[in-house]
Amino acid sequence: MKFLDEAKIYIKAGAGGNGSVSFRREKFVEFGGPDGGDGGRGGDIFFLAVDNLNTLIDFRYQQHFKAERGEGGKGRNRSGKGGAPIEIQVPVGTQIFAEDKETLIADMDVSGKRFLIARGGNGGFGNAYFKSSTNQAPRHANEGLSGEELWAWLRLKLIADVGLVGLPNAGKSTFLHTVTAARPKIADYPFTTLHPQLGVAYAQGQEFVLADLPGLIEGAHEGVGLGTRFLGHAERCHVLLHMIDISGESVENDYRLIRKEIESYGKGLSEKPEIIVLTKKDLVDTTVCDEKIKAIGSFSSEKVFAITSQKKSDISPLLNLLLKFINHQ
Repeated sequence: MKFLDEAKIYIKAGAGGNGSVSFRREKFVEFGGPDGGDGGRGGDIFFLAVDNLNTLIDFRYQQHFKAERGEGGKGRNRSGKGGAPIEIQVPVGTQIFAEDKETLIADMDVSGKRFLIARGGNGGFGNAYFKSSTNQAPRHANEGLSGEELWAWLRLKLIADVGLVGLPNAGKSTFLHTVTAARPKIADYPFTTLHPQLGVAYAQGQEFVLADLPGLIEGAHEGVGLGTRFLGHAERCHVLLHMIDISGESVENDYRLIRKEIESYGKGLSEKPEIIVLTKKDLVDTTVCDEKIKAIGSFSSEKVFAITSQKKSDISPLLNLLLKFINHQ
């Protein structure tokens, strides 16, 4: 399944049905009179947050959503049928913005949340409504009102317990592959991950969700590389797992670069708990490994982990610590 985390759609609720102009004409009935019914109400449009979706790819193939118009009124004081509503299903974590992409209309952050985005128009009154002592044969009726319409932007921010952040090729995808059933693309070159990947890990009999976010580079908070579009997915995570390639030239510089982007991005991301993990420790000898752990240890109050993702013995203590952070949220 392809991943899409932003989409623009057009929404138009149904218009109300027109009122009816009708008069009662029956044999043996001495007095007739107006009996035109009211038009039906136009269909509303709702958003519904559901668990079984994790991408907005469906909105690439359908961008227009229009609800039914209400039926017109009929004689014998019969009202028209209301238009059927539309329910647009979106993944949990989807935010709905106005056309300016800045005004937040709704945040679909809870499974089952339902939000009315566009209200259908009221049906018009039939001529029976206008009957009075001074106007006993009204020959006019109201037209139905138009339904609400708008262009809206949908932006998905994945809901995960742990967000994996780091430079490209830092070993995030390999880690996710090892601790979950996810099968992200893994290769020995940068930017193998082009969109977030989710996986479920287990520790001490509990499960939690990890999100592998595409590698960040300098200027990411300004949209450079894969930019702010993917930093946004970390906003809802309880804890950040900052992964650094231990075989790189300077683990300190790599750490500072990513932290700078996280702090520049804002939105509370820099205040989230962070665990530092040095990956690919099998590529350096023990002495170098210890030196780099000591060098990076000054940046974190928590224990710094050095792991080889393929070795479960390195990973179990890390998963237990992640679970501790998650349970204390």
